[in-house]
Amino acid sequence: MKRFAKTLHVFAILPFLAAPAMAAGDGGGSSDKTPTCETGKVWDKDKNKCVPKTSALDDESIYEYGRDLAYAGRYDEAIDVLTLAHDKTDARILNFLGYAHRKSGRIEVGLGYYQEAIRNDPNYTLVREYLGEAYLQLGDIASARGQLTEIKNRCGVECREYSLLARQIDVFVQG
Repeated sequence: MKRFAKTLHVFAILPFLAAPAMAAGDGGGSSDKTPTCETGKVWDKDKNKCVPKTSALDDESIYEYGRDLAYAGRYDEAIDVLTLAHDKTDARILNFLGYAHRKSGRIEVGLGYYQEAIRNDPNYTLVREYLGEAYLQLGDIASARGQLTEIKNRCGVECREYSLLARQIDVFVQG
């Protein structure tokens, strides 16, 4: 019954999925467009077409569509899609649930998702970068720097997540 109610909620918001979302990849900046599906349908990357919302989407499709919605600034829609994932421990899905909540102003909720993602995959540096940004939003520079150190330990100072968070910290400190 709870799943049915959630599905009804998703159907209620689907009419608002009118603008195409830009896919940004896993922080990599892809320029592919996520197709906009008609009411009651979502994009299935494996079938390369819109499918009824009630069909069994795989978690990869749910992740990609939810991520693309989040990057497009459609945070509540992203949350609705990402919560449909079967694997509630997938660090990528948890990360983008955190991202969408944080970007929509629910920073504390976002922190919880980020921390859960790190518990499930401590080496996932994109979540550490976003967690660092959340700490900056809260004015917690020390914790943001702690995440920067964790990123450095995992992929060095040359990786994208390190440079992005280092830049954010510099901007924050300089005011």
